[in-house]
Amino acid sequence: NTYGGNPLGCAVGISVLEVIEEEGLQENCARVGTRLLKELAPLREQFPCVGDVRGKGLMVGVELVSNKETKTAMSSKHFAEIWEDCKDMGLLIGRGGLMANVIRLKPPMCVTEEDIDFTVAVLKKAFENHTKRIRLPK
Repeated sequence: NTYGGNPLGCAVGISVLEVIEEEGLQENCARVGTRLLKELAPLREQFPCVGDVRGKGLMVGVELVSNKETKTAMSSKHFAEIWEDCKDMGLLIGRGGLMANVIRLKPPMCVTEEDIDFTVAVLKKAFENHTKRIRLPK
């Protein structure tokens, strides 16, 4: 790229690394990421739409399924409804996976415990809403 080796770009990079070290952001990622996975893990048992929760550090995926036994991917329509619920409650999520049925959570390195509480609460509410929607008579 055109910034490779540019002195200003190098200075910015060094400054970023210094902030990461000074603010203990790597340690925060390990601590808060572990807590996020721990808080999300019970959702596998709580909600029929949660097929798996996996991740490392602050890179977390929540696989959504329409059938836990067969691991059938959740439909795009239902995923979009959950996506919209999360967005409406103030949580922006990513989408990934081979079948595009995995919620991707990739918070910034400065994420707080309160942010984790908020994230888990919003996901729970979105999954509750989904469960109610699919149980309504058509």
